[in-house]
Amino acid sequence: GKGETLGIVGPPGTGKSTIAHLIPRFYDVTAGAITIDGQDIRDITLDSLRTHVGLVQQDTFLFTTEISNNVAYGEPWADSARIVRATDSAQLHDYIAGLPDNYETMVGERGLKLSGGEKQRVAIARAILKHPRIMLFDEATSALDTRIEHEIQAALARVSRGRTTLVIAHRLSTVVDADEINVLDRGRIVERGTHGDLIALNGIYATMWYRQQNGE
Repeated sequence: GKGETLGIVGPPGTGKSTIAHLIPRFYDVTAGAITIDGQDIRDITLDSLRTHVGLVQQDTFLFTTEISNNVAYGEPWADSARIVRATDSAQLHDYIAGLPDNYETMVGERGLKLSGGEKQRVAIARAILKHPRIMLFDEATSALDTRIEHEIQAALARVSRGRTTLVIAHRLSTVVDADEINVLDRGRIVERGTHGDLIALNGIYATMWYRQQNGE
């Protein structure tokens, strides 16, 4: 639903990331349709569609340029106030402010090596800067250690408020607060409900949850 958070989970190879590629139309559906507000996304220009979708993936590509340019990738005309608001929402501003060259600090191969958590914050800030109606997080925290993951999740929760959000994850702790969770198995939705509903169902989701809680 509009303004709600939908979690999409399931074992590896069940089609989770395919969904992340279909929504911004990296490729199109071969059967059925994906609609936003009742409109088939194939009837919308790619530019218009991608303006409305903020995508944060597991791997963040950084350009060998200033942090400010990396954050404003996709919206190079954004002024410094907008860039700061975006980095602040992504809990990155204080880190940047502590660097010798602040927002002019060079990143990428020849510059500063950002940590995994800092790169993810750049990706979140990039997505926020677009002010999209739909936020799409595809395994956005899976490469991070648990402490950093919790911090990033807090940032994601802040920016998701009031926006339609899709969270695709293998780690179920990422989706426990979602309004609805869909469990995929072999490309089909086999369970759906809140975290509590799915634990009570005692099916695939519950099995995955207890395994992950026990550190398997």
